[in-house]
Amino acid sequence: MLSYNKVNIATLITFLVLLIANYWLDTSIWFYFLLAFIWFSVTALGSAFIQWNYHFASLNSNKSITKKQVAITFDDGPHPEFTPQVLNLLKKYNAKATFFCIGQHINTYPEIVQDCIKQGHTIGNHTYSHANTFGFFETKKVISELKKTNAIVKEKIGVILQLYRPAFGVTNPRIKKALQVTGLQSIGWNVRSLDTTSRNVNTILKRITTGLSPGDVILLHDTSAKTILVLEQLLLFLQQQNLESVTIDSLFKIKAYA
Repeated sequence: MLSYNKVNIATLITFLVLLIANYWLDTSIWFYFLLAFIWFSVTALGSAFIQWNYHFASLNSNKSITKKQVAITFDDGPHPEFTPQVLNLLKKYNAKATFFCIGQHINTYPEIVQDCIKQGHTIGNHTYSHANTFGFFETKKVISELKKTNAIVKEKIGVILQLYRPAFGVTNPRIKKALQVTGLQSIGWNVRSLDTTSRNVNTILKRITTGLSPGDVILLHDTSAKTILVLEQLLLFLQQQNLESVTIDSLFKIKAYA
């Protein structure tokens, strides 16, 4: 399995080998450019795809599970219009889910988050701002965002979050350090719905359900009417397949709150 440290070590060793070989073979400078390109490409992909566990380990799926269970997760809420609709559908189909919430939204709509917990769902940290540039934040800024969200939840909801979903699924050494400081557990996914794209409901539903199996973690967003339509069809599908939707902490047998 590729990891940031292993790739760095392999790149350094290769660089040293090229330097040594240069004494006898007059190594072309293009080999160095190629090495840098490979390092950059692998690291960029590893940072973008949370399933690689390139910088740190995330819980992306639980294929060792013996029960017919999956976990539906929602990012970017709470949303005043769509999160309540999601809760109604989950209640209708007797399903549980996990909501990774943005701190500033929790601060604005704490009652919706309270409803999530009251109805047996789990909530997690999804940064305070979910800024488009979050992947470029310095370590102190990342730590501040995670701590600020946890502080808001503790004040308004009364629990201390232990689960974290990286914004955009982006990982890097600075986020790794922030997780070490805050003690949060990173949660990824292995079924990405792409419900925030221009794809239609049927395409998104097919993307989720094709090959869906016990232990899978599904990524959705409680921020649009399209996702509401997808969710109801997904819940019907799970019912037909005798698959139960449970919270992340239940799927992985971990604690959601300290």
